[in-house]
Amino acid sequence: MIFIGVIVLLAAVDLFIKSSIEEQEESQFPKELKGTNGKVLLYKNHNPGFSFGFLKDRPEVVQMIPLIVATFIGGMLGGLLKTKGRIADKFALSIVLGGAVSNLYDRLIRHYVVDYFSLQFGKLKKVVFNLGDIFIFLGAAIYLIVELIRTIRDR
Repeated sequence: MIFIGVIVLLAAVDLFIKSSIEEQEESQFPKELKGTNGKVLLYKNHNPGFSFGFLKDRPEVVQMIPLIVATFIGGMLGGLLKTKGRIADKFALSIVLGGAVSNLYDRLIRHYVVDYFSLQFGKLKKVVFNLGDIFIFLGAAIYLIVELIRTIRDR
């Protein structure tokens, strides 16, 4: 199934990059990502909580909420896979799950999420994230846009 392949591929890419970052010495960071003219910096951040360390002192909550959400989204995708069509919905949920699986692995195995890059634009300079975060955001945005288009079309 193509959608399961998308999940596995995206999670594997993010986890590979995280492992590569983890193997490097802390003293090597931050550093510029080659070819970006300083627009992307690489970091080696460990986030035991949600965004910006929120609830870092409650590891059981930080593990359970993403597990529940990923399970729910997986159930949504599983239900959709039984139906014909709705390719964009299936693809969007697969992208979300690719990122979610990667970050969930970190939360359950490492007990922190590895965040490793920052875009050097405006307020984004202060935010360090990973591809899993991007996949979750991108998939959710695609899903939202598809649903908005469907709602407008069906009126």
